[in-house]
Amino acid sequence: MPSHHVGLLDGGWRGLPFAPFRHGVEICQLRAADPAVALLRYAPGAAVPRHAHTGLETILVLEGVQSDERGHYPAGTLVLNPAGTEHSVWSEGGCVVLIQWERPVRFLDEEDDL
Repeated sequence: MPSHHVGLLDGGWRGLPFAPFRHGVEICQLRAADPAVALLRYAPGAAVPRHAHTGLETILVLEGVQSDERGHYPAGTLVLNPAGTEHSVWSEGGCVVLIQWERPVRFLDEEDDL
């Protein structure tokens, strides 16, 4: 079923329902099937541990700054993490990102996958 979400760049995500995802990170599932699409909201200082991408991950930073080992990505940045890449993610001041996973990620230090 097609869906649309208006005003995400202008904070329209604020009225959407978020649920706990990982410590300090909340998720709003926009599409659960592969490819999965969601909003992730990071509290200040929150992080996602090192993981490997089994498919393309696309991230659009909507608010704040998201960081990984390669750099810091302010609002408006599009990040593409192809299959085979690895990283951990954090946000010092908190952020909100629109994320699309072509296939689930594999956490390198844990049993659970996304």
